[in-house]
Parts: sequence; C-alpha cells; structure tokens
Amino acid sequence: MVDEWLVSHSLPSAGASAISSGETDTISASGQQQLLGSGKTGSGIATPVRKISAHEFEKGGLLRPLVTNVEGTVTFLTQTTSEETQALINSNIKPFRRNRNELKSLDEKEIIFELVKDICNDLDVRSLCHKILQNVSILTKADRCSLFLVQGERGSDSRCLVSKLFDVCSQSTLKEMEKKEEIHIPWGSGIVGYVAQSGEPVNIPDAYKDERFNHKVDAKTGYHTRSMLCLPIKDSNNEVIGVAQVINKQGDNEATFTTHDSQVFAGYLQFCGIGLKNAQLYERSQLEIKRNQVLLDLARMVFEEQSTTETVVDRILAHTQSLIQCQRCQVLLVHEESKGTFFRVFNYPKASEEDLQNPGTSPNESRFPINVGITSYVATTAETVNVVDAYEDHRFDRSVDDGKDFKHKTILCMPIKNSKGHTIGVIQLVNKFNNLPFTQNDENFVEAFSIFCGMGIYNTNMFEKAIAAENKQRVILEVLSYHATAPVEEASKLKKAIVPSAIAYRLHDYRFNDFSLEDEETLKACLRMFLDLDLIERFHIDYEVLCRWLLSVKKNYRNVTYHNWRHAFNVAQMMFAIVTGTRWWEVLGEIEVLSLIMACLCHDLDHRGTNNSFQIQTKSSLAMLYSTSTMERHHFDQCLMILSSQGCQILSNVSKDEHKAIIKVLEEAIISTDLAVYFKKRKAFFDLVETRSYDWWQDGHRELLRGMMMTACDVAAITKPWEVQWKVADLVANEFFEQGDIERKEYNKIPSDMMDREKKDQLPAMQVGFIDSICLPVYNAFSSVNEKLTPLLDGVQSNRKTWQSLADSYNQRLDDQKDLIPEQKRKLEHQHSQPQQTSQVNGQISPVEA
Repeated sequence: MVDEWLVSHSLPSAGASAISSGETDTISASGQQQLLGSGKTGSGIATPVRKISAHEFEKGGLLRPLVTNVEGTVTFLTQTTSEETQALINSNIKPFRRNRNELKSLDEKEIIFELVKDICNDLDVRSLCHKILQNVSILTKADRCSLFLVQGERGSDSRCLVSKLFDVCSQSTLKEMEKKEEIHIPWGSGIVGYVAQSGEPVNIPDAYKDERFNHKVDAKTGYHTRSMLCLPIKDSNNEVIGVAQVINKQGDNEATFTTHDSQVFAGYLQFCGIGLKNAQLYERSQLEIKRNQVLLDLARMVFEEQSTTETVVDRILAHTQSLIQCQRCQVLLVHEESKGTFFRVFNYPKASEEDLQNPGTSPNESRFPINVGITSYVATTAETVNVVDAYEDHRFDRSVDDGKDFKHKTILCMPIKNSKGHTIGVIQLVNKFNNLPFTQNDENFVEAFSIFCGMGIYNTNMFEKAIAAENKQRVILEVLSYHATAPVEEASKLKKAIVPSAIAYRLHDYRFNDFSLEDEETLKACLRMFLDLDLIERFHIDYEVLCRWLLSVKKNYRNVTYHNWRHAFNVAQMMFAIVTGTRWWEVLGEIEVLSLIMACLCHDLDHRGTNNSFQIQTKSSLAMLYSTSTMERHHFDQCLMILSSQGCQILSNVSKDEHKAIIKVLEEAIISTDLAVYFKKRKAFFDLVETRSYDWWQDGHRELLRGMMMTACDVAAITKPWEVQWKVADLVANEFFEQGDIERKEYNKIPSDMMDREKKDQLPAMQVGFIDSICLPVYNAFSSVNEKLTPLLDGVQSNRKTWQSLADSYNQRLDDQKDLIPEQKRKLEHQHSQPQQTSQVNGQISPVEA
C-alpha cells in the first residue's frame, strides 16, 4: 500500500492539477443553474462559464485551471498543449522514494534525509501537508495525523487555526482528504490552540484525562483518541505557522509517544516549516498572478467593445457574478442633475423574455425592485456597505421582497466613481452562493470592478457623444452642401452661354490680365480650358454638371482681399498656359492635367485671409483638426465636399482606378501650395534640373514636377507686367495687414514685419526678399528645363529691378532724413503724420506711393 502511494505521488499534485484542463470546480446545484443560464444574454454577449470564484482566493486551490467562455474564448490562462503537458510532467518527475522496508534499514538521519527530499520541491500547500503527515506517520508510527495552519494577523480577533488536512491515516489519499470540511479552531483553544499560542510541544499519554481535549471531535468522527503528540511548526523567524498532530501510537493500546518520537518529530518539522513557508509564498504569488489575470481579463472585456453603455455594463455584471458567485448583480446609475434618483438600472441575470414582453417592463428596469434604502445610502455617502443579514440592517427596505419568491439575505453595495471622484452610480451584489457572507476579498474585487465599470461607462458616454457629434456634423455638412452648391438655374444659364476662344481670352499668354474680366467671363474662360484640353470628352463629364461645379467652387471662396476666386482663376490660367505652351500635357497625361487644373481652381477654397501660423497661434478649430499644412488640408477637404455634392459630381463617370488616381494627384497638388512643403521638396527638384538627371516618365520625378508647377502658378503674379504686379502686391499686402491688425487688437501680439501695417514702407524690400528666396530659384529651374518658360523668368527679373529701385529710394530718404536739422526733421515728421490725398486701388494705398 505504501509503495503504491509512493508511485502515485511521485508527481507533484500541483502540477497534475495545473495541467488538468478537463476539470472545473463545482458549485451548488442552484448556483450552477444561476451561473450558466442559457449560454447567451439578451445583449448577445457570452454568459461566462465557471472560471474562478473569489472564494477560491481565500481557501487556496490557486493552481487549478480556468475554463473558457461559452463562445470558446480563453479567459485568464491559456490552455496547455499536449506537448507542453508532457514536458511539464517530465520536468516534475522525481526519483522514486524508498519503500517502507528500505526505510527501516536506514538510520534516523538517513530516513529524515529521504523524507526531506520528498517534500523539498512540492509547492502546493495541501499536497505538501499530506506528504508531511504521511512521512510523520512513518517516523512516529502514528495511526492518525492532522495538520493545522495559522490564519489571520497576529493580535487580531479573527486569528485561528484551520485544518488543511484532518485525520489522515496510512491508507488515505489526498483526494479523499480534500473532500473533508475544514475545521476552524480558535486561537488558544484546545490542545492545538494551546500549542500554537505557546509554541511548546505537548505529549499526552491519555487524551481523555487532559482537560484541554475536545471530546466532541471523537463523538463526531467515531474514532477513539488515546495518546497524542502535538508540535508547533515554525518558520525561519521562529514564528508559529502551523501545528502538526499525531494520534495513537501503533502497537498495543498502552503504547504512547516517547521523548525520542518527539525529538525526531521536531527535527523533521524544522524542514517542514521551511517547505510550508515557501509553499505559502508561492501560493501568494500565484494568488497575485490570478488576481492580475482576472483584472486584465476584465479590462480587455470592458474596452474591447464600447458601443453602448448597456453592452459594457452587461459584460461587467456577467463577469462579476461569475467571479463572486452571487444570485443577483445590479448597476444603478445616478441621475446627473437630481443626484437623488437612479435613471438607469441594469440587472444580471437579465429579465426573461416573458418579463420583457410585459408592457410595464423595459430592458433597463430592474427585474426585482430596486433596494432603495441601501443603494441610496451608498450613492449619497459613497461608503461601502456589506450586510450579512439584510433584515437585520435598518437601511434595508423590506418592502422590496413583498410578494416575491426572491429574498434578500446578504448584500454588498459599493459606489461607482468617475475619473473626478464623483459618484455616478452603485454596484450591488445580492445573496452569495452557499449562504456565505461577502468577504473582504469580495470587496476588493468588486472595488476593482467598480473602477473599471466607471471607466467603461465614462468612455462609452464619450463614445456615444462622439457618435452624436459625428451625426450632427453629417447633418451640418448636408445643410452646408446644399447651401454651398450653386443653384441649378445658374448652371443652366452658364451652360447656354457662348464660350469665346482661348485666343480671345489670351489664355495662352503668360502676361494674362484678369482685371478687365467680369466674374461670368472668368467662368466661361474656365470652361474654355476644359474644352481645349479635351477633358470633358475624355472623362465623360456632363457639361451642365461642370458648369454647376465651377459655380459652386466660385461660391465657396470667401470675399477676402486676395485669396479669393480671382486668385484661383489666375493660378488655373497660368497652369493652362504652361501645360499647353510646353506641351507637357503629353508627359503628364490626361489624368494629371485634369487633376492639376482642378487643384488650381480649388487650392484656396474657403480661405479665411489668414495663414497657417495664425491658425496655429490662435489654436483655431482648423489647427486642432489638421496639425500640418492646416489651410491646405482644409482646402482639399472642401474640394472633396463639393465633388461629392449632388449635381457637382464631375468625376461620376470615371472608373474606380481613375477616380483614385485623380484624387491622389489632386491632394498632392493642393498640399504642394504650402510654402513649407515647397521648401522641403525644392532641393530635390533643383538637383535634378542642375544635373540634367530628370526623367519625367518616373513617378517620383513627375510628382516633383507637379509640385513645383503648382508653386510656380501660385506665385505667378510676380511674373506679370508691372501694372498688374503692383496691383496684386497691394492686395496681398493689405490682406497681410488685416491679419496683423487682428493679431494686434484681438490677441495682443506684435505681428511680423510683413503683417505689420506700421511697416508698410518696407514692402519693396520685403518683395525683393520674397523674389530672391522663393520666386527666382523656381523660375530659373523651369527656364532651364524648358526655354519656352523663359518669359516667366524675364518677368520676375524685371519686377525685381523695379522693387529694388523703390527699396533704394526709401533707404535714400531715410539717409537724407538723418542729415536734416532737428527742426526740419520735426516738420517732416509732422507732415508725414497728416492725412494725404493719394490715388487708391480698391480703397488701399498702392505700393508705388509707398
């Protein structure tokens, strides 16, 4: 029998239980039925199957495997494969212990050494206790053995001794012993309590003659106790951590335990104390691992889906009931305004289909009436309430059980708080299974669950608000799209208009001047560009849709000083002149030509008259939406909005691949008008031009070319004849000054020189700097690539001379003023401070007069 036991226990039971994936813990029949339910909840989430209960964290069994959800999702621990299982078994196999006859042939030291080897690697507390008792029976030749471990903190009223294994005999197995109920012995009570309290061994020849002996134990078990040897088990700090007890020395009825038995027993228990302490530390580490796994699984479950508050709360309640094992769980949310009422109630298990079909019941109403008393108390005070007997607590409202089969017994109720620490609801657990009270361990878990519940509810509310905001935005966009789209009547009128030729409009001329054209003529000129480039026929664009698209684009330009529809039209004309004059349409292809013309017309849509730096400094909504190229990305989005608006879908007849390509080039082209992007890319372009290594059939080279073309067209006013150039420069300067005025008045900031109206006399010098840093390099490069673009370079150089002359004249006047006598200087300053009659362009002083 002993040899068979040695073979069966050559594997540590901790490892055996840890790899047993087919077994799950058992609970009461009523609890199992309550817990498993039908496998699905009303919300569609999986009802969790027994994973682990909070009670197991208190009684041990920490190496037992956890099971999966009904859906088959692995929860806290991943399952072990067959290969891993076999490897685990092989790694834990120890050499067989000697049998009883072999042990008898050894001396006591050798016997103790053999028995110590048997327990040194076992980290499961129950398995270790069983081995200790079996070994003790060999050493002391005892008929029965028991082992008690200390539970509770020193000095606390709850401190006691708990029987890990009781009444172990030579034929008993660990599985049989685990089925026995634990025995709790108060600290200092009985022989075991006395030994634990005093730390001294007790050897009693006749138990019935000792007043400390409890006769009830024999009466209950039917076993007659004669002799008894009881010794404390101490750790390395000489602290009592348990008591080992052997009963009835084998032999005749008069046999008693000797002093030698006590000495051998005490020597062996020294090693047992170290082993038990290690096992307890290991058990605690496993406890923390499981606790963390429970919380991690909860976090995953809460945050993997936050579509609705109902889904999140139902998931939390299902997992709470699975862990704590109670009959009912509730979450009651406090009304934000009244604070004294609950406006939403969630229950688990959920209401049955029959209850839901009842007109007086809604899914969010309690299946059982709300316990107003305790829940209201917790919501008001934010205190935790743990009630062992609900009917003995004055805060409990007994009327909630009237006429119901369900009765409240034990209640655990805790507040749910948001990130600001405000109570937003309560979570309530009712009637723990097996009539057990809710413990401190339960409170710790529910507190963690309530924190996750608060986070989940908060995040879900934010998500719901975001969805509501998104829907509002869609409605607003629909309204704006309707009002931003040109009327059909205007499109029909433009469709019927006669469109003059490109020659009549001088659209091929780099010196094109739009100031003589009316707005309607600019629209006709745009139509002529589409016609001459054969874009309408190639992409099957409905002519009336094109007219409405052009009108809508024009309508979406604000009435700002410079970045308005006229500027967009001029940029498109220059792109048309370059593409046709250089015949680059053959290189770029129809898709890219269409994209570039559209980009020119749309590149400043909804411009507010302020630049990117202004948007970022003032932390505007656009800056919050777009972190880089703020205005340009807004222009592109506005372009897409118009393209998707009803009646303006000029790309509706292109293929999917063509549409994707057009939008890609369109976006790149519009973003390229950001001078910050121009500065990043121009070196690569200039290097290609300087080394003559460009190949416009390569996608990368052609992308650089398109970006530089957009910049060249965007600043092309600098290449126009002087009478056009100074008018445009005046418009640009005044738009900049308007931004500077806003910065100075509304934000109390000193604007940069180009935005500062007080430094308008420095405009010629600033124009020279603008030409040298941005314009001349790009037009030099283009004239080098294609000599037909040389007129652009010539225009820039001519205008630079004029601006330099104005700058020199201004500097000369400053030098002359330094030589004036103070009185003359004062007169001159007074003269300049008086209002003067000047010729104006669009109500603004011209650069020439400056």
